Amino acid sequence: MKLDMIFDAVAQNPIFENKFILQTNHTPEVIPHREAQIEQVASILAPALRGDRTSNLFVYGKTGSGKTLSVQYVQHELLKRAQSMQVPLRVEYINCKLKKVADTEYRILAEMVKKLGGEVPATGLPTDQIYNRFIDFVEKEKKTVIFILDEIDQAVKKMSDNFLYNLTRLNSELVKSQISFVGISNDLTFIDQLDVRVRSSLSEEEIIFPPYNALQIQDILKERAGKAFKPQVVGEGVIAKCAALAAREHGDARRALDLLRIAGELAEREGKKHIEEEHLDKANEKMENEKILDVISTEPKQFQIVLSSIIQLLESKKLQKVYTGDIYNIYQEFCQATRNEILTQRRVSDIIAEFDMLGVLNATVISHGRHGRTREIRLNIPKHLLGKVKEILRDSVGM
Repeated sequence: MKLDMIFDAVAQNPIFENKFILQTNHTPEVIPHREAQIEQVASILAPALRGDRTSNLFVYGKTGSGKTLSVQYVQHELLKRAQSMQVPLRVEYINCKLKKVADTEYRILAEMVKKLGGEVPATGLPTDQIYNRFIDFVEKEKKTVIFILDEIDQAVKKMSDNFLYNLTRLNSELVKSQISFVGISNDLTFIDQLDVRVRSSLSEEEIIFPPYNALQIQDILKERAGKAFKPQVVGEGVIAKCAALAAREHGDARRALDLLRIAGELAEREGKKHIEEEHLDKANEKMENEKILDVISTEPKQFQIVLSSIIQLLESKKLQKVYTGDIYNIYQEFCQATRNEILTQRRVSDIIAEFDMLGVLNATVISHGRHGRTREIRLNIPKHLLGKVKEILRDSVGM
């Protein structure tokens, strides 16, 4: 039977030695080309080892530039040193992109209490009571607490920047303990969008992680591939092409690792003993499709309404391109029909720009001289995915 052949191919496993090494949640012993940034993070957080409150830190960089990996590496080393020195230090990590973790101020506070060993009901308490409970847990014993808030821009999109301001004011209510925050964001303009009072109280230190170039990604791939695959499975040409594809995507090392892993899985399914460049091409196409669906399903509801408006306008008028003003009219109708807040035209324009950056659509600025500028928008979703995209939007937005 064919099934026996499939199971035999995987059981014999001629491709992988340890696939986990290529997973995004694997923390390597060495993080190439990020030594300077790791040292910067460590020097800012090091005062916690003598019981001092550290400066709040913001870490910026495109997806796959090593931000989270580097910060978590410092977290691990810092806690190890604190334990050996018997310093009362807690460093807790929260991913703000996870659903039901950071979509309301209540839930993010509940998660912070949970990280400190407490329990809070999923809903039901007034927000000020959650703050009080959080303070009680922090104040149980003298300690320094550092919260790492990954993808913090996602939380602000879902809520507002008021909760950040409230967090920074917590130290004024603490007697025995102190709290600091490390915010990690893919959006380099994120801090500029915050209210002035939030910015002044929160952003004390900033570190920018530049994108990796193709040669740096090759180094990362070689180091991981040497442990993840069996000998002679991956050729030099495959590593170089994988790095080039990822470098084209803003130097995304995470994408490069995923690409190599999926290419290995495809080769394994075919019963091959080597990964060829054709496996990379197939993996790249598969990832592009998954990326678009993932982006659309995880974006906030307002983003989904804007995208629904664009698709509706293009299809109803049988057009190839539309303009910002036309989209805003349909967007307003969608918001009224679904009882959602109507954002300003400028904010909708910002959302369109973000979709452009994510590759979901192409938005070209067109100048009309004295009459101002507009954006010419074309959808960048493959036809075979459009049905699935509309299904996701229908389920989420309710149209």
